[in-house]
Amino acid sequence: MGIKNLAQVIKDNAPDAIKEGEIKNQFGRKVAIDASMSLYSFLVAVRSDGQQLMSDTGETTSHLMGLFYRTLRIVDNGIKPLYVFDGAPPKLKSGELAKRFQRKSEAQESHEEAKETGTAEEVEKFSRRTVRVTREHNAEAQRLLKLMGVPFIIAPTEAEAQCAVLARAGKVYAAASEDMDTLTFNSPVLLRHLTFSEQRKEPIQEIHLDAVLSGLEMDLPQFIDLCILLGCDYVDPVKGIGPKVALALIREHKTLEKVVESVTKSGKYTFPDDWPYQDARLLFLEPDVRPADAPECDFHWNGPDVDGLVKFLVEEKGFNEDRVRSGAARLQKNLKSSQQARLEGFFKVKEKTEEERQALKRKNEEKVEANKKAKKEEAKKKKEAKSKPKMNS
Repeated sequence: MGIKNLAQVIKDNAPDAIKEGEIKNQFGRKVAIDASMSLYSFLVAVRSDGQQLMSDTGETTSHLMGLFYRTLRIVDNGIKPLYVFDGAPPKLKSGELAKRFQRKSEAQESHEEAKETGTAEEVEKFSRRTVRVTREHNAEAQRLLKLMGVPFIIAPTEAEAQCAVLARAGKVYAAASEDMDTLTFNSPVLLRHLTFSEQRKEPIQEIHLDAVLSGLEMDLPQFIDLCILLGCDYVDPVKGIGPKVALALIREHKTLEKVVESVTKSGKYTFPDDWPYQDARLLFLEPDVRPADAPECDFHWNGPDVDGLVKFLVEEKGFNEDRVRSGAARLQKNLKSSQQARLEGFFKVKEKTEEERQALKRKNEEKVEANKKAKKEEAKKKKEAKSKPKMNS
């Protein structure tokens, strides 16, 4: 799930934190990619006639097709990817995982029913809801990456947290995931839509945490408390507290302890009896991760094993041999060649002065006000259009 409504909160209150651009703008960068999230999206999106792709022997290949061709696209654009896989989930996440399992079980029942009595659209809808990434999917993905010469590591727990550690240490430029909690784990830069297909024509979103904190007028602990209050994987959301209320409460009271104390006194909202927000906060502040200087985090990009790729993808999984060999040639060219460095890599980032920070804050506030004004004008026009009498023909 990530953090509920966080993307919209940032868009509304810290719009300067989000940059959008083409994938080629990331040329020359190393990026840590949330592998488990990517595999899930491939299993959902890479389909034919609404069904997952299958080999001749009936094995699912959507995850491998997505991983192979999306990675090729990333590498073709001068990016060096490192994939990070989930380890064991934290104990506090067991409740969320149980809910997901229940939803998938219900979707499986609905899928079977739709196959008997429903339309093709209903069958496809419920089929997508039953998707889950298995150990076999992960093992096959890791085998493929090894043959491609693309490095991967397995995190002790959450992949997003491990990606964030690598980004903070400067071993990669950014963490790439669709889960907004990557920012809550203190990744300085989050890239979204990086593993989307080219056909979707979605721009790459680049979200900078320092600009998010500046726009929201918060420090990192307050931001983490906001994310918990919005709703995360570790605790249930509080009924009645949406994004605007959550933001207002944290801005007023500064900490969740004071929010809980104030709200409990007022009786306006009711927190669940078991709402372990302090444990959730600790998981974001001190996640179980490998240090950036650990041996497992010493990764390298190598040339592909062409014969191994042909054996695995063509002979075992039924891929087209010409396309696999063509892809291997692209990997050979882009991963082993010495990559032109980005100009930013030659210069140390200069700390902003207080005057510059205040100017950035004013610019952000002006942008937020302009967005609010535009929304009000649009709402006013819609209201006026509805109130105009309709002419009878």
